[in-house]
Amino acid sequence: MEELKISTDALFILLGAIMVLAMHAGFAFLELGTVRKKNQVNALVKILSDLAVSTLAYFFIGYGIAYGIHFFTGAEQLAQKNGYDLVKFFFLMTFAAAIPAIVSGGIAERARFNPQLGATFLLVGFVYPFFEGIAWNGHFGIQDWLKTTFGAGFHDFAGSVVVHAVGGWIGLAAVLLLGARHGRYNKEGRITAHPPSSIPFLALGAWILTVGWFGFNVMSAQTISGISGLVAINSLMAMVGGTITALWLGKNDPGFVHNGPLAGLVAVCAGSDVFHPIGALIVGGVAGALFVVMFTLTQNRWKIDDVLGVWPLHGLCGTWGGIAVGIFGTRTLGGTGGSAFGGISFMSQLAGTLLGIAIAFGGGYLVYRLIKQLVGIRLDQEEEFNGADLSIHKISATPERESGW
Repeated sequence: MEELKISTDALFILLGAIMVLAMHAGFAFLELGTVRKKNQVNALVKILSDLAVSTLAYFFIGYGIAYGIHFFTGAEQLAQKNGYDLVKFFFLMTFAAAIPAIVSGGIAERARFNPQLGATFLLVGFVYPFFEGIAWNGHFGIQDWLKTTFGAGFHDFAGSVVVHAVGGWIGLAAVLLLGARHGRYNKEGRITAHPPSSIPFLALGAWILTVGWFGFNVMSAQTISGISGLVAINSLMAMVGGTITALWLGKNDPGFVHNGPLAGLVAVCAGSDVFHPIGALIVGGVAGALFVVMFTLTQNRWKIDDVLGVWPLHGLCGTWGGIAVGIFGTRTLGGTGGSAFGGISFMSQLAGTLLGIAIAFGGGYLVYRLIKQLVGIRLDQEEEFNGADLSIHKISATPERESGW
């Protein structure tokens, strides 16, 4: 029976890894559909290349920083327990690779390719696992201190803060250092609209992400015995809540409608195992509204050219999700009131979330500032005008001219 359990756990987490891996196709098509046509190829190549670099960074460096586990032993030893430890790495690597996939949407259309791959290696190898180790592996005694001080540790079941807020706040640092696309804002204060190039592809990306998210959340239990239908239904309700409020506040705009469910799902990750379904619906609904309002403010009033709105979507909705656990995770509002770190505490949620933001923004700013100073992170004006597809990859998504042979 023990051997059956181990093999079933290995299969369970492997299926989760495959579902989250598939989400990277969602990231790619969401970006492809949002950017202008001259940058579509770049969106596709970036996400796949970032995934490859992330795997290397996390395998050789990041996983060891977060969990103290390395794979420099014989394959026979690695294959023990049906290779469960390996597929667990695979699952957590797909989370880590979401960091550059998130950032990619913010810096689209004007970032240089190779320097971004360098940033990916540093972020996934060092910045992300530093906070991951604190939140999910008890590093530096911070979880113990929170538990002693506030009666409970910081609870983030599936990564509202660890993955999404961290990715979103790193993205904000990158966008601020990169600057706006040429012609986006003029000296008179007018804004040039850059509408999505393909609503169908944008919608496809959102759907792929939405479906994969149920692996992202449910399989975060990491063992078959820990699986909970509550996580699945809370994810569904938050997705619905985000969709409805984004539809309403976004005045039927398809970009907002398809990002609404993603906002809800970002926010519910942290508390999907402790919320009541009605609480999850409210958390998702607030997230959908937060995205619409903050995306509009960011782009139009503050003139921060975050192309896909990764800071409002992942940064702010992830922040809300982390804090919301301290509200809707309590028994008073129908939650379970318990977590892996002993109960739920609003102050612990606030402190853990703020720590994640500080590490993400500080680490992201440091990485991109360093690369900007050493090699530069931005395409020149002519390259940007021609588009990243022709400037970097020497081909467009839909070549108009074909050779005659």
